[in-house]
Amino acid sequence: MATLLYRLGRASLRRRRLVAVVWLVVLVGLGIAAATLKGPTASNFTMPGTESQRAIDLLAERFPQASGATGTIAVKAPADGQLGTPQGQALVRQVTQEAAALPGVVGAVDPFQAQAVSPNGRYALIQVQFAGRADEVTDDQRTAYEEVGARAEAQGWQVAPGGEVLNAEPEVGSTEALGVVVAAIVLVVTFGSLVAAGMTMLNALIGVGVGMAGLFALSGAIELTSTAPILALMLGLAVGIDYSLFITSRHRQNLLDGLAPAEAVGRAVGTAGSAVVFAGATVVIALAGLAVVDIPFLTVMGLAAAGTVTVAVLVAITLAPALLGFAGDRVLPRRLRGTATARGGAAAGEAPAGGEARAEGRPGLGFRWARLVTRLRVPVILVGLLGLGLLAVPAPHMRLALPDANTAPAGSAARVNNDLVREGFGPGFTGRLAVVVTADSPQATAAAAPQVAALIQRTDGVLAVTPPQTDPTGRTALLGVIPRSGPTDEATEELVHDIRRQVSGISQADVLLTGATAIGIDVSEKLSDALPVYLVLVVGLSILLLMLVFRSILVPVKAALGFLLTVAATFGITVAVFQQGHLAELVGLDAPGPLVSFLPILLIGILFGLAMDYEVFLVSRMREDFVHGDTARQATINGMGHGARVVTAAALIMISVFGGFVFLEDPVIKSMGFALAVGVAIDAFVVRMTIVPAVMSLLDRAAWWLPRWLGRILPNVDVEGEGLRAHLAEAEKAPAR
Repeated sequence: MATLLYRLGRASLRRRRLVAVVWLVVLVGLGIAAATLKGPTASNFTMPGTESQRAIDLLAERFPQASGATGTIAVKAPADGQLGTPQGQALVRQVTQEAAALPGVVGAVDPFQAQAVSPNGRYALIQVQFAGRADEVTDDQRTAYEEVGARAEAQGWQVAPGGEVLNAEPEVGSTEALGVVVAAIVLVVTFGSLVAAGMTMLNALIGVGVGMAGLFALSGAIELTSTAPILALMLGLAVGIDYSLFITSRHRQNLLDGLAPAEAVGRAVGTAGSAVVFAGATVVIALAGLAVVDIPFLTVMGLAAAGTVTVAVLVAITLAPALLGFAGDRVLPRRLRGTATARGGAAAGEAPAGGEARAEGRPGLGFRWARLVTRLRVPVILVGLLGLGLLAVPAPHMRLALPDANTAPAGSAARVNNDLVREGFGPGFTGRLAVVVTADSPQATAAAAPQVAALIQRTDGVLAVTPPQTDPTGRTALLGVIPRSGPTDEATEELVHDIRRQVSGISQADVLLTGATAIGIDVSEKLSDALPVYLVLVVGLSILLLMLVFRSILVPVKAALGFLLTVAATFGITVAVFQQGHLAELVGLDAPGPLVSFLPILLIGILFGLAMDYEVFLVSRMREDFVHGDTARQATINGMGHGARVVTAAALIMISVFGGFVFLEDPVIKSMGFALAVGVAIDAFVVRMTIVPAVMSLLDRAAWWLPRWLGRILPNVDVEGEGLRAHLAEAEKAPAR
């Protein structure tokens, strides 16, 4: 693989104008396709095979007027008892009629007829039924809905529209650009050259542009969840910068070693590019592997992010060499350009003489850190394990749920409505359940519906059951259930299971429990069941892949155990902040709650790929030096010394990009950005750059042991470029012969 990438890198540099034009044409073409073919994103989470989803599908077939998005308008009078006055009743009915006349609305329920008035006569709830799903409601319809009750508010009343119809796509704004700015600063400090930093950033932005344009072009044919493009942008930008950073850094080192530009690029793509391809492949496999969980919205999220990562890899090994050809020796700091020019006459096949640190005549911080860690390896391992273990303590208390309005940003329309409903009626009214009773005949449905209502009313935790509504055929009845607890409370989760057990004895009809709360509980439980299976798959995959790369048994096992430490500590910190509320104000979170259901499994997939990135970039150099005759300890020091600076910069860039999304108001994106930033920091600085060299030093030569029979079976992927070295050596001998 290294030899093939070496040739690709040289060809990209020689034909750099053609390569740049091709990528620009692809970017513009996909941009036009995205603008013309872009479809809406979905804010709903479907879960085929669950009871709640079967009920939704049944309602769409037999009770279409009840299968669309719902809204709840909370009305608060200036004083207690005003809803009982003729003036108050007239005003509320006016708001109800105004809501019923909105475009896309099937109808609005008078709160006095539905008895949705608080005992103190100050609060009322108007139920609004839309014809389409929440993701089918247009922006104009949503805006008109939010403006309902303006005349009532002018008279001192408070009118707060809410409900699932307000579930809008999260927007990426200027705050996330702070992460990109920090990443640019890190690149300038790392390279000491504005040209190198700007070229690396440009390379990553073109890759992200191509990936996102392609994703939006496909959104007209496939249904994207609202968080899928954000995840793809977040991950594509981070890995795009990192992959270009690794290749540019190796190219600079080759220039300082006296290689001609074409040869320097070829070797950079052949060595660092091999690691980039392997690292990108691990991220793609981990994200695409989410499909085995068999959850449609999660599969789409994983494939969308995998697509942007694939584009980032292709851009890094083709466009980056082309841009390096345009930049010439300007990718080096000014003080080093003369040195590189003086050495420029070196033979194309000369062996490298050292890194940038050696060219500057002093050992880098990476070497000094590696010597310290290997000398104090036992205390370092013990302290590292103890610290990560303490950070992981909150992890077992993790609770999962789909987000609700209670965790929406303070001051948002959804949050104001939620707070008003809780204030006037209690938390249960913000998470109503729906029970679908269906039978083959209207008589059977009519007989079963009252029995179901009576059984549910006797269930602990139920506040009220609304009278059944039937479809035109009379074969399907719909009952509303109001729990005493909120939609994400543990008590509500227990109530859902209790209701299903209570109604399981009804034989003359099918009884299905659904609603946004029930769907969230079903989604969370299915994801929790899939999490251990996916974790075993990812860990097993990491051991197999690293065994291919490093031809070792203990190195892959050590890498997998380090990954598990990273995941446990990251979960612990995220639970402590977002669920338990510790230091929540630092991330702008005003309402802690359960973590979003798909965060843990998504975090495992992404962190696995990123952890393998750093493992490959650091340990491949250790293996390379060990194979060429260094002692195991010295090889460990060399690997850390040469790779620490670049890995540090790469980790800081990823932390900056992911951290920029913490400033978004959407709590789902906020928690994803926070967890990824923390996970990268722990894995890069604690696990890979501290615990890994200490363990490698402790294992000594045993780290590279591989049974002979296994060595004969495993293919040689040549990530460290041994085949390339042999190819270059053979090329040097050919003219002499």
